[in-house]
Amino acid sequence: MFLDQVKIWLRAGDGGAGASTFRREAHVPRGGPDGGDGGRGGSIRLRVDPGQTTLRDFRYKHHFRAAPGGRGERARRHGKAGEDLVLDVPPGTAVFDDATGELLADLVATGQMALGARGGRGGLGNTHFATSTHQAPKHAQKGEPGEERWVRLELRLIADIGLVGLPNAGKSTLLAAVTAARPKIADYPFTTLEPNLGVMDLEAGNGAGDASGRGAADERRPTIADVPGLIEGASSGAGLGHAFLRHVERTRVLVHVVDGSDRDPEWDFDVIRGELRAHDPALLDKPTLVAFNKIDLPSAAEAWPAFRKARANDGIPVVAIAAATGEGIGRFRTALAELLPPAEELGAAPAPAGVVVHRIDAAPDRVSVSRDADGAFRVAGRRIERLAAQTDFEIEESAERFQRYLERSGADAELRRAGIQPGDSVRIGSVELEWEGEPWAARR
Repeated sequence: MFLDQVKIWLRAGDGGAGASTFRREAHVPRGGPDGGDGGRGGSIRLRVDPGQTTLRDFRYKHHFRAAPGGRGERARRHGKAGEDLVLDVPPGTAVFDDATGELLADLVATGQMALGARGGRGGLGNTHFATSTHQAPKHAQKGEPGEERWVRLELRLIADIGLVGLPNAGKSTLLAAVTAARPKIADYPFTTLEPNLGVMDLEAGNGAGDASGRGAADERRPTIADVPGLIEGASSGAGLGHAFLRHVERTRVLVHVVDGSDRDPEWDFDVIRGELRAHDPALLDKPTLVAFNKIDLPSAAEAWPAFRKARANDGIPVVAIAAATGEGIGRFRTALAELLPPAEELGAAPAPAGVVVHRIDAAPDRVSVSRDADGAFRVAGRRIERLAAQTDFEIEESAERFQRYLERSGADAELRRAGIQPGDSVRIGSVELEWEGEPWAARR
């Protein structure tokens, strides 16, 4: 089964908690704090593996979790960092945040990596909170929760040549004629239900009746993708082929296969061009070769002169072939070889080049207060949410430190202006608290 789109859940590891311990040794009656820091949680990364061609590894498993960081220990021993989890994906995989639709990475190069979910930072041990006036702090931070998100993986095949056309135009037959691929071939529409890939040998012998004289020294080996047949309205979601339009985006050259024996080959040609334009106008700027197929049939031979003249007016190269018998295949190879880039460029990843989106953490944002549907107050802000997650409200000293930050950040004043009363619920990230004026208490 060819799997080219999946949705997976990623949960990075939580950071380990910092330790709240004190030095205990003989003859050292007042040993200071010696709690170690927690280890960073493991992140989840996606890496390009050229040995993969589909997203089949994610067919049955959709949830992935990285290891958490270790807890800090006494004697300033820090927790072990959680091991990163690396997920291999095929070249041409685009990674999107499923909630926002934002592109996170476009992976095409072998070994290229992208961060899917970042591991949480480890909490600081109590050694970090000792001051000249407070030399025995009990406060230590909990680990920061790891990122959690659903991401959508979309595979866009990386092929040098893309075969497009209406159902039953002969794309699979042409693929079999010029490569070693053996796709399913039958005389009915929608025989191809998933893309097929093959490698074309440009120096292979010419087809019967051809004398191109080209190809003997051509060592290029372009890959060809046979995309399932498109129909009118495919760019809007009609038919089987709409899900595969994205597979022609990365190709260097398009081969438009037209059934010359059809009732109106010119209409067939215009339909596919229109669908390509509707999906992405840039597709019409790609080098294109039109293969007028089934020239061995009388109706195709009759329509060929007018079709050839129309393509000459368009400035689009066209060749007449009979993929089933091999007629014109030599001319087809020659015309295709002229459109392909040199060997050194053919070995590089096709445009668009892969990208990994790097985002710099913004400065601490402003705190905002709103109401949830159930009437609870919601305090939002990147820094305040992180501090709430790292605070152990069971420790009085930790709760007091958080209360002081609320006052400095202005959240306390905003809540009072919003009309909060003792006993009301306040949610900060995943933490729910009960407002008691001061101090606050964590709901259990």
